[in-house]
Amino acid sequence: MSRDVRSVPSVRRPPSRKTVYQQPYKQPILSGPVHNLGGGGPDVDDAIQWMIDQVRGGYNSDKKVNVLVIRAAGNDDYNQLIYRMRGVNYVETLIIKNKQEANRIDVFDKVRNAGVIFFAGGDQCAYIRNWKNTKLEVAVKSVYDKGGAIGGTSAGAMIQSEFIYDSCACEDSIETYEALDDPYGKITFSYNFFQWQYLRRTVIDTHFDERKRMGRIMVFIARQIQDGISPTALGIAIGEETSLLVDKYGIAKVMGKGAVYFVLGDHPPEVCQPGEPLTYYDFKIWRVPRGETFDLNKLPTRGYYLRSVKRGKFDADPY
Repeated sequence: MSRDVRSVPSVRRPPSRKTVYQQPYKQPILSGPVHNLGGGGPDVDDAIQWMIDQVRGGYNSDKKVNVLVIRAAGNDDYNQLIYRMRGVNYVETLIIKNKQEANRIDVFDKVRNAGVIFFAGGDQCAYIRNWKNTKLEVAVKSVYDKGGAIGGTSAGAMIQSEFIYDSCACEDSIETYEALDDPYGKITFSYNFFQWQYLRRTVIDTHFDERKRMGRIMVFIARQIQDGISPTALGIAIGEETSLLVDKYGIAKVMGKGAVYFVLGDHPPEVCQPGEPLTYYDFKIWRVPRGETFDLNKLPTRGYYLRSVKRGKFDADPY
């Protein structure tokens, strides 16, 4: 194996290359597809276990699945955590740093034979630049198509939406006040990556409450409409230590410490131009606390509150 793609297996005794393939394994029929979208910070371990249980057929199923963690840098910290979980046959971390590695046949084969894929946090710009339009992308889509689980946290969750804030135009992620002051200043998006069924017309943001990102997700939404990408856009805003679980029917449930905000723009912005502060009236916002659900198939017609932005300023506390 190349030294460039770091592949680290997890077994009950200290890992070694001799124990990567311990026994013949036939992948079971999977019962998804499902998603686990994490907001960053400490992971919600129960959300990862939920993904595994969903695709193997339930808590009491005797089926086991292979789990792959994918990242562009970092370590194999997830391996032992996930291997101790119920229903795991094998777990491995792949560190894929460029398109050449993302197009390797051995990487393609490992990914498409997994039942659960989890994208670690990192840099969504690097993820898009290095993984889009590669065999890795094709393999991940094949896991979803056969009923597998696709999850991620922080940047690994943000790349799951149809409209992706890629952060490629600035060294650090854009702050809310910067975005509201100029919706086109160093804010770029990527499209046509995964395009999952229940995440159409969405843009995902993470570390939400901790970094006060309501203003910037409003800008992300307004941009999709103003730029003619979509007549509507739904922001999915997830705080740290919180996960949004999306089942195979498109019902999303909040798990973990905090709430998830769903922010809808369903009409063109009043003002969304380069160098001009954003003006957008009547964003619809649903705040969904832990344990509650939200239907991504058909958005609720009630339960939301309205917030507006006028010349870059909120009309009231948006949270």
